[in-house]
Amino acid sequence: MHVFLAGATGVIGRLLLPLLLDAGHRVTGVSRSAEGVERIRASGAEGVRADALDPRGLRRAVAEAAPDVVIHQLTDLASADGAANNRLRREGTRHLVDAARAAGVSRIVAQSIGWAYAPGDGPADESVPLDRTDDQPRARIVGGVRALETQAAELPEAVVLRYGVLYGPGTWYAPGGPVAAALRGDDRARFLGSVAADASVSSFVHVEDAAKAAVLALEWPAGVYNVVDDEPAPAHAWVPVLARALGSPAPARTAGGAPWARGASNARARASGWSPAYPSWREGFARQGS
Repeated sequence: MHVFLAGATGVIGRLLLPLLLDAGHRVTGVSRSAEGVERIRASGAEGVRADALDPRGLRRAVAEAAPDVVIHQLTDLASADGAANNRLRREGTRHLVDAARAAGVSRIVAQSIGWAYAPGDGPADESVPLDRTDDQPRARIVGGVRALETQAAELPEAVVLRYGVLYGPGTWYAPGGPVAAALRGDDRARFLGSVAADASVSSFVHVEDAAKAAVLALEWPAGVYNVVDDEPAPAHAWVPVLARALGSPAPARTAGGAPWARGASNARARASGWSPAYPSWREGFARQGS
């Protein structure tokens, strides 16, 4: 299968690319920079320089590649610019879907998030609607997710992967990353705010497991899949474990929590053949801190 990988040099993309090659797929990887294209080519894939916010250039790149499937792993999180990431979800997805359609591609695997669900009790499965809140900044985040998923679904074979909170190499939760800085009270991580050890429930997924799910998703029926580990957990449970792994002080436990922070169920992805190598953040956090 010929895969057009948008976001090939991102946190997931750079792990996904060799997995696709090892599985026998032909890969055309996309990067905005010449350096990124060289890294893609050095891995054994075909590299092309294109910007998801440049619709003409992206359409030309997809048309010339003539792939069987598009994988959308585009994010803009390195500078912690929420507006830039939201623009990429809305406009970048629009351009990528239009380019795929113009090239006759009917299948897309798109990265989404697993914490945009409406408030409720217990982990959300894929039947739970997305949040309709007007509260900012959450409304902007969920609006961007809704736009991404709606646009992807314009293609007849759209698979949407709602990833849990990503951790592992290159993520905000890695040693030396922004979360470790925030736990230390470093002003350079003030964009995160404080890390609260409250009752807000999160579902995590290691980046390696996220990448493996994207490979499997090439064969999955169209639809939405939560790609999260087996243990949704309140912050007062996981924050101390992460802090210990990162060698940072843990904040005191606090009351309350966000009503929408409920975690997600991975039953559908597991039933489709995905099995996380890190079934719990407990093992994963300890491993990345060692």
